[in-house]
Amino acid sequence: MLSGLTKRYTGGVTAVDNLSIEVEDGEFLVLVGPSGCGKSTALKMIAGLEEVTAGEVWIGGDMVNDYAPRDRDIAMVFQSYALYPHMSVFDNIAFSLQIAKLPKPEIEQRVAEVARILQLEPYLQRRPGNLSGGQRQRVAMGRAIIRQPAVFLMDEPLSNLDAKLRVQMRSEIAQIQDRLKVTTVYVTHDQVEAMTMGDRVALMRDGVLQQIDTPTNIYNRPANTFVASFIGSPSMNLYRGRLENDDTGGRLYLGKCQLAVPASVYQEHPALKGHAGEIIAGIRPEDMDDATLVPGHPADQRLRAPVVLTESLGSDQMVHFTLDAPIAKVADQDSLDEIVVGDGSGICIGRFGARSTVRAGQTIDIAVDCGRLHFFDAASGLAI
Repeated sequence: MLSGLTKRYTGGVTAVDNLSIEVEDGEFLVLVGPSGCGKSTALKMIAGLEEVTAGEVWIGGDMVNDYAPRDRDIAMVFQSYALYPHMSVFDNIAFSLQIAKLPKPEIEQRVAEVARILQLEPYLQRRPGNLSGGQRQRVAMGRAIIRQPAVFLMDEPLSNLDAKLRVQMRSEIAQIQDRLKVTTVYVTHDQVEAMTMGDRVALMRDGVLQQIDTPTNIYNRPANTFVASFIGSPSMNLYRGRLENDDTGGRLYLGKCQLAVPASVYQEHPALKGHAGEIIAGIRPEDMDDATLVPGHPADQRLRAPVVLTESLGSDQMVHFTLDAPIAKVADQDSLDEIVVGDGSGICIGRFGARSTVRAGQTIDIAVDCGRLHFFDAASGLAI
């Protein structure tokens, strides 16, 4: 458990500010956020590699602020693998047990078990230089697993791998953690890793926790415009508009465009009734489609806009079109301090079905799933 965890450096820079998170036994928690948001600093404070300015770190019922790293019952997996190049895979995995002077038969038995879990049995006599990146990362995990710690700490362990191998390794890490049931805190800047691996995701910005929840909830119910714009690829389209309410639902005005807001949205977000007027609306790309592929879609839940670019991904198409509405976006993806509103039209991205035949230069009708619109307070950016 982290309670009010804070790290301030000389000169007044606050890297982590009052971070409080309770991690359940056996949970896989992912800390995610842009570069410089404080996630790696938080991990190092848990490990004892960074001194805590304020707050407490609790592991297994003990407050460990004053414990040396070796006494915290944690094992850390780094981005750089940190393997001994002159040692075999066997000796790299067994090193901590050899230092502890465990009996040789026990060491051999435990290394064999770890090698089986990580599919490293054919490579035990090789040296790290003769392994692929994915194999080396599994060896690094083996060194952590064999210690049987209370907590695994992983600091961007897949950053050095190519895209295909990252997909494979994130699946393997998640499966291994699920099998071992060891509490794990995993740091990444990659929101896809966060969403696919974590039991819960903790999203940070400028040292402050923005939201912690399951991947599904953090995607469907972002706490603010920062979370909405960070989670999802492509990111949510955010516009400043005007909301008018009536007895059956409402109407959202986005520049010259307008969309009917179904009554179901008000049932799910009753606070919307008190937010008539200026508002920030969000539409995820996957909640739009080529209207010709959605026969019978209500006419008042469509946008009409000119297409400027299409990108075919095979399974679907990314369609970029111009929407005549003022963009509301976070100022800067690395330091999102305030909402910045565009002066005019901006590019909106929709994820259309693969059968769409729209092309650049056409003006098309776009079906919007208005039941999945997102609304944020125009002043604070907080979800309504």
